[in-house]
Amino acid sequence: MTQPGPATELRRTLGVGDAVVVGLGSMVGAGIFAALGPAARAAGSGLLIGLAVAAVVAYCNAMSSARLAARYPASGGTYVYGRERLGEFWGYAAGWSFVVGKTASCAAMALTVGAYVWPAQAHAVAVAAVVALTAVNYGGIQKSAWLTRVIVAVVLAVLACVVVVCLTSGESDAGRLDVGASGGAGGVLQAAGLLFFAFAGYARIATLGEEVRDPARTIPRAIPLALGIALAVYVCVAVAVLSVLGSQGLGEAGAPLAEAVRAAGAPGLVPVVRAGAAVAALGSLLALILGVSRTTLAMARDRHLPGLLAVVHPRFKVPHRAELAVGAVVAVLAATVDVRGAIGFSSFGVLAYYAVANASAWTLDPAPAKRVVPAVGLIGCAVLAFSLPMTSVAVGAGVLAVGVGAYGVRGLLRRRELRGRR
Repeated sequence: MTQPGPATELRRTLGVGDAVVVGLGSMVGAGIFAALGPAARAAGSGLLIGLAVAAVVAYCNAMSSARLAARYPASGGTYVYGRERLGEFWGYAAGWSFVVGKTASCAAMALTVGAYVWPAQAHAVAVAAVVALTAVNYGGIQKSAWLTRVIVAVVLAVLACVVVVCLTSGESDAGRLDVGASGGAGGVLQAAGLLFFAFAGYARIATLGEEVRDPARTIPRAIPLALGIALAVYVCVAVAVLSVLGSQGLGEAGAPLAEAVRAAGAPGLVPVVRAGAAVAALGSLLALILGVSRTTLAMARDRHLPGLLAVVHPRFKVPHRAELAVGAVVAVLAATVDVRGAIGFSSFGVLAYYAVANASAWTLDPAPAKRVVPAVGLIGCAVLAFSLPMTSVAVGAGVLAVGVGAYGVRGLLRRRELRGRR
């Protein structure tokens, strides 16, 4: 393992408020504008139960991540935790899952921006968004945190308008919230799997551990705070939209929140909601690029990725080469794939990442009471992962297998090199 040196150290500038904003920038993002529809198709109004299940698993993951981040306040998140607690292979597996899955998510968020801003030129807009946000990140973490704060404020304002308009309209009917009209246990679990990723942004706080002031105190406070705010927002939005559209209407809506305000008798708000969705996707993309580049930095320090990506800019104190590399890959994906292709294996990879986080947290304390949360989180990740559509499971497992194969080949070459020196 390569320890950070003067040329690879990051600057600790983020406090609790900044860290919470970074997490919210990922969680309260494009997912809430898009995930409710597929969740309703899977579970009907049982999506509210799915939301609760997703929140429980996210809470367990958050607590495990917070404990680990306080112990290991370095960039890389679960890549670092798995390496330190379970061994080099498991750290690598987590890092690979995160980088591959979240790089695809970056492309999906960029394409979401394009679809809302200029559908006819979605790919061109997506590439432009990636280039612009990569430039923002290159300028330093404080600039990124400032922009994320603005984005979060705009998105929360739009979501508040949606909730108020829907709940105060004559079309709102509490009878449409009957969770008994669900798609069964399988549908609820699939909905939970889809909705889980709307919570996944708290990991961005952990991956920024090397840039947080007093991480042992800041990270355990910021993660559950960001998660709690996001859950409150999601519950309000889900209840409001369901009360107007019902589960069938919600499941059939291409842009659920826009359709909800139109059905509630406020068509003038539709452009505002669409603009809010685009801004939300930009916020998610900004935070995702931050997280992926920091994990790339950590893996490059350990030579699992090219060492030239481990350099930190002497002035801006950011992993500029990692950020440029990530931005270039995401731009290529955004120019060539569609949204469904980009997210096909992302979900499975992210759940694999969190499974390693919970397994790592399990080893921190042998006391049974301390192991309940990581055990529930680990089981929850496994259940939700295999409740996803089989195509997502197959593609995700295949991509993870490619990473494992690359790790094995690298280890074999290293052993041959060592034998050759003897």
